[in-house]
Amino acid sequence: MTRVFDFSTSLLGLIILFPVFLIISVLIRLDSKGPTFYKQKRVGKNNRDFMLYKFRSMGVGSDKKGLLITVGNDDTRITKLGGFLRKYKIDELPQLINVFLGDMSLVGPRPEVRKYVDMYSKEQMEVLKVRPGITDTASIAFRNENELLKAQPNPEEFYINEVMPKKLALNLEYLKRRTLITDIGLIFNTFVKILK
Repeated sequence: MTRVFDFSTSLLGLIILFPVFLIISVLIRLDSKGPTFYKQKRVGKNNRDFMLYKFRSMGVGSDKKGLLITVGNDDTRITKLGGFLRKYKIDELPQLINVFLGDMSLVGPRPEVRKYVDMYSKEQMEVLKVRPGITDTASIAFRNENELLKAQPNPEEFYINEVMPKKLALNLEYLKRRTLITDIGLIFNTFVKILK
């Protein structure tokens, strides 16, 4: 049932948002050199890698010049337009393609890069039994994660030791009570938090 909901909703979303995708694509190309989309290998269901899509919000090659996590909205790697796209989570919209293809779900544990997944405990690996999502309870709870990390002397260490375990705990708790109704509620709650 969840897959039917994901497929139909992502297809409808891609059709409705197609003009928006075109406008954003043009703006990205005018704002900085490089492709419209940013692609990154993430870990999905059953511990399998897949290619995640986002609107590019950083300069080309930025992921190789610094941390894998973003520290604050004033990270020098972020483009002028990229800051706006990130603030309102618009850069995440291309993940509707991932949902349509079946790599992701609308709601589910956010997919991580392999480096951090390799640090998961056996219990934490349980989150890989479901499709990762565009949003989840942890995304809402840590919606200001970038600013939180910015305040730390060692952002990556803080992420690994403090943030990541808490996010995984929230996701494991969510999976115990997951239903289509709770997923729809999380989607609605995500929109509310973004607008606030």
